[in-house]
Amino acid sequence: MKLYSLSVLYKGDPKVHLLKAAYDLSSFSFFQKTSVQEFMTFTSQLIVERSVPGSRASVKEQEYLCHVFVRNDRLAGVVIADSEYPPRVCFTLLEKVLDEFSRQVSSIDWPSGSPSTISYAALDGYLSKYQNPREADAMTKVQAELDETKIILHNTMESLLERGEKLDDLVAKSEVLGLHSKHFYKTGRSQRACCRGS
Repeated sequence: MKLYSLSVLYKGDPKVHLLKAAYDLSSFSFFQKTSVQEFMTFTSQLIVERSVPGSRASVKEQEYLCHVFVRNDRLAGVVIADSEYPPRVCFTLLEKVLDEFSRQVSSIDWPSGSPSTISYAALDGYLSKYQNPREADAMTKVQAELDETKIILHNTMESLLERGEKLDDLVAKSEVLGLHSKHFYKTGRSQRACCRGS
């Protein structure tokens, strides 16, 4: 069980932007780390963009699950974990982080903030502490309302997209992804297609 990223974003109109993020890329090779981090940011922004305020959802992307919580005030959090990590713990973590973030960082700064301008240092600590969900869950009593809230599970990233929209096109247009990451994505896509065909 592993958590790969924890990020806080703001669902602006029309753009979603990253306010702060923490990553654990220790399971990836040195050459993959930059591209993997860029894709985690891209995926987090895309999922928040496609989620309505006041919603929680889990989106499956290959062997990963991306858990998103968008509050009614448009502050959002995303956890990217492997598929074995308990979703309930992810949502507990997101609720805790967003509550703390909103107390420490003024909402005036959310629409224009960026990782370099927002002062909030707790994400790395939470990402590390929550690597073991049993310990984290024992420390946190999950609110009953969270269990009652319907969490939508999307089986693929494609199910989030609007009709006629393609993930390949969004990757090509992305401002978050560098050229190397876009090439990495195309190569990975063609290799997976090749393998599925055999």
